[in-house]
This record gives sequence, structure tokens and C-alpha cells, in this order.
Amino acid sequence: MPFLKTFSFLSGFCSSLEKLVLSLCLLSAGHFLLFRCLYVTKQNHGKKKKAQRDTDKPEAKESEFPEVKETEHIPPQQGGFRNKEKVLVTCSRRINYRYRHLMLNLVSLLPHCKKDSKVESTSTKGATLNELVELKNGSSSLFFECRKHKDLYLWMAKSPSGPSVKFLVNAVHTMEELKLTGNHLKGSRPLLTFTANFDKDTHWKLLKEMIIQIFGTPKDHRKSKPFYDHVFVFSIVDDHIWFRNYQPALGMKGILYMNIRGRFSHPNSTTDGSLVAVIEILCFCQSQFFYSNISAPHNETDKIARGGLDKMTLIEVGPRFCLNPIKIFGGSFGGPTLYENPFFVSPNQIRALEKKQKAGKFAKKVKAKTRRKMHELSNPLEPDEFADMWKE
Repeated sequence: MPFLKTFSFLSGFCSSLEKLVLSLCLLSAGHFLLFRCLYVTKQNHGKKKKAQRDTDKPEAKESEFPEVKETEHIPPQQGGFRNKEKVLVTCSRRINYRYRHLMLNLVSLLPHCKKDSKVESTSTKGATLNELVELKNGSSSLFFECRKHKDLYLWMAKSPSGPSVKFLVNAVHTMEELKLTGNHLKGSRPLLTFTANFDKDTHWKLLKEMIIQIFGTPKDHRKSKPFYDHVFVFSIVDDHIWFRNYQPALGMKGILYMNIRGRFSHPNSTTDGSLVAVIEILCFCQSQFFYSNISAPHNETDKIARGGLDKMTLIEVGPRFCLNPIKIFGGSFGGPTLYENPFFVSPNQIRALEKKQKAGKFAKKVKAKTRRKMHELSNPLEPDEFADMWKE
């Protein structure tokens, strides 16, 4: 019957397909075992060759190795003071571009400072800035506060306990604006110098100490260079602090890189405070252990005698600004008033006086017209007998 023939054909086909699948499985298993045996054989052969190479290699003698020199162990300073001063530099919102450039100039001069985003100039700015200083692991802050896009105030504060000083910044000239010829290496430590009148009054002594702590770069700071090649000059003239930045240079031979490393009692300031004394110190250091040219080795002809001020020059680098102290507070960005400048005049009062002077010109014109009319009424002209002659 056809049904039985079809069934027998299908059964035969299935059996042949099953045999084919079985043979393929056996073949793949055989290939896997063959490749596995080859891999193991190759691995064992490599291990035997490596072991044979190690046995054939001659033993190294002690004389073949280079001698290692024992370095002198320098014990760390035990119980010494390490300056970890970090300064937060930020500004208020809506600051003028010129004042922002001044802030960036100071950031480039202070390698131990940290920048942050702008802070809103409100009554709670003190708490916000103290929190930012704590987050940055700092101890001081410089806050540039701009008012009316015209007036710049500088807050110089020690956080979190104080004291703090508020200055009015005048006579601002940035590095980009001045285009001076002076130049010094970025990150080098500055030599701070002060005029002698900083030691006269108590508030000037306090300001001097705060400036030393904030503007003086700590020794061995990771972002600073271990030498001096520029001078920060702070001078008091007319109860204002004038700031200048100079590069000491020896003629045309280049920049003096001063690696003094604790030769003086205070590494960040001079006790005398006059520019002549600073130049004498630099000349003495140049004659003792400084190089006047980096690219060439130090020779005897490069030395300069002590006090050779005729060959030493100071080249200004910038920026320039003037600080007018307003108040000194006992706390950070506030607190009890320790000192108030009696000679300070607010810029708002100055602008009001200028407006009054301009308004006074108009008032003078009105008064002159009124005075002229009163004069004409009090002194009338006599009638002219020829006035009506041509009317007929």
C-alpha cells in the first residue's frame, strides 16, 4: 500500500539523519581532543626550553653589578613650624572686566592661592566665604567686591576667626594695560618689602602682618619655585598703601634667580623696608651664591661686588593698585570694629559733590539773569527824544 511505503521511507530517512548527526558529533569531539593535546604539548615544550635556558645561564658575580652609593639620610624637622597658608581668591557678581583682570593678575602672582566661582554680594557673603575657605582647606581669603560697576572694594580676611580688613581699591593698572618690560618666572617666591612707617602705628603693624601672611608664598610649596626673582613693594603715602611689583636685574645679563633658602631670619619680608636695602641684599646675594645667567655656567667674571647699586636695576612688572583702608574688623568679614579710618571719604560722597558742583553752574546762570533784571528795573534808561522820529 502507498501509505506503508511512505512510512518506511520516512523511517529510513530519519535513521540515516540520526547516523549523520552522530558521526558529526564524534568528529567534532575528536577535533577538540586533538587540538587540546597539541596545546598541552606546546606548553610543556615551552616550559622545558625555559628551564633549560635558566640552567645554561651562568651565575652572576657580585662584581658585575654596579655599586650603589648610600645617600646621606636627612632627618625630618621634628617639631618645626611648617607654613601651610592657602588663600582663596574670588570676586562678586557683575564685576568690571578691568577689576577681573586685576584679580587674575594676583592669582598668577600667588602660587598658593585657589580660585572659586563668583559669590553674590549680599549681607550673608561672610558666612558663604568662610564656608568656601573651609572647603578649600584655606586659612585666608581675598574677596573683590564691585559696587555700581565703578567702585572696587577688597576684603582681606583670616578665616574663620579673623581679623579682616576692608579696602577701597584705586589707581588700578593691570599687566595687560601697562605692557611693561619686566618679567619673572611664574610661581617663584616674592621678596616682600615695606616702608618704615608701617611700624609707627598699631593698625599699620596689623596690616603689615596680614600682608606678609597672605602675599608671602610658603616655603617648599608644591606649586612654587624655590627661589626669589621679584619684589613686592608696599609703601604708605597719604595714608594709602601703594603696591608695586619689580624684577631685579643686573644690567642686560638677565634675571637674578635667588636661591637663598632660609639665609635670612624672615624669608618673606625685610626688616628695613627701604628699596635701597632690598637692592643691597640682592647684590650681596648675587656676589655670594646667585647666578646672573641661566643658560651659561657661573663664572668669576659674573660676580658683582657688594653694594654695586650702579649695576643693579629694578624693572617693573605690574600690576599697580592703591589700597585705601576703611575699617579693620575683629572677626572674619565682620565683628567688632578695631579701627576706622577718619580720613576716608566714600566714592558716593565724591560723586555727589561733583554733581553739586555741576548743578552750581546752572544756579549761577539763573542768579545772574535775575540780578540783571533787577538792575534794569532799578536803573531805567532816560527817554530818547529821537526815538519816534522815523515813525512819522
